[in-house]
Amino acid sequence: MPKIDDYIPIVGRSVSDELKLLGEKLTSRVVQHINSTPVGGGVAEILNRMVPLLRELGVDTRWDVIKGGEQFFEVTKKFHNALHGRKEEFTQHDFDIFMETSRKNIEEVSTYGDIVFVHDPQPIALIEKRANNKWLWRCHIDVSNPDKTVWNFLMNFIVRYDSAVFSSPSFSQKLSIRQFLIAPSIDPLSDKNRELPQEDIDAVLKKYSIPKDKPIITQISRFDRLKDPLGVVESFQKVSRYIDCRLILAGGTAVDDPEGMQVLAEVQEKAKKDNNIHILLLPQNDFEVNALQRASTIIMQKSLKEGFGLTVAEALWKAKPVVASNVGGIPLQIKHKYSGLLCHSVDGAAFALKQLLNSPKYAQKLGENGREHIKNNFLLTRHLRDYMLLFLSLYHAEDVVYL
Repeated sequence: MPKIDDYIPIVGRSVSDELKLLGEKLTSRVVQHINSTPVGGGVAEILNRMVPLLRELGVDTRWDVIKGGEQFFEVTKKFHNALHGRKEEFTQHDFDIFMETSRKNIEEVSTYGDIVFVHDPQPIALIEKRANNKWLWRCHIDVSNPDKTVWNFLMNFIVRYDSAVFSSPSFSQKLSIRQFLIAPSIDPLSDKNRELPQEDIDAVLKKYSIPKDKPIITQISRFDRLKDPLGVVESFQKVSRYIDCRLILAGGTAVDDPEGMQVLAEVQEKAKKDNNIHILLLPQNDFEVNALQRASTIIMQKSLKEGFGLTVAEALWKAKPVVASNVGGIPLQIKHKYSGLLCHSVDGAAFALKQLLNSPKYAQKLGENGREHIKNNFLLTRHLRDYMLLFLSLYHAEDVVYL
């Protein structure tokens, strides 16, 4: 696991020194993160990297995970989709299932932190246990146009927190509590993002029987309808009529996402007659994700909704040209025609792919600009700084804070 000083060659010594100073101011506080899964998805990925570094900086940081059965996660997945604006049908039984599991977690989960940092809707009802400590609710979801039924239900809990944290200004809601705007980040020294020798990249392609004989377009995401893998296949098919290329659709599933295997089956069915499409169900293997991204000519992220889209930052950090949807937190990372290309449809994505495949120098320049943008704005060291400032701010009265 990297140490804080290992980041100095990337971000500079002044950043490392500032983090250590902030850590000294928090040595008397216990910070407790609580979410719904230890693996799978961006929240678990960030916490896996962040918690050890906060501890190194002197911040006593813990991480606990709530429990939930299949029915609970089916309901919270519906919540997730509805908060992203997708039409879902809810019954009182859905809310009863959510509250039944929440009551069990309220009984079983100890909320011992001076600062209790609750991530997303699944553990939100733990606020019932609030005592003489500080509570934060971190929303990683694009709630710019949420389903009102679900949002109003969650508001009963949200307003009891000290503050809420969103990833993008467009997600901010009218609340009676303070709001902080903090974008997620990637760790440049993780197995998913560190530099790899060419032989390692080639070995992963060989493992999955992917030849290097033509350009490779790749999307790496959970098999989730909101990531629009079927739309990725359609875009690729429109391009491959004119330009010989390959598509890799790779990803896994998360414990709290019961739809994943069903979506995977739909994608496999749509792509089964095309030998240039490679559908990979990856284990939790960051090294292989890194290799596949580095082997790619272009990275896609054609999400229909997106809280942030860490895969975009990962690709840009590797100086890869990216074609991504103009949704959620993606425009924070991609400035159109400067650090990538944004699209709004299957046809738009196909047009952008053809443009980049036909203009490799332009594609290279977009990738170079993208890497610099990620370095300046979306690395883990900036995220650590923002969170420590957030923790300190809980003991000082402000209105809205942009970190």
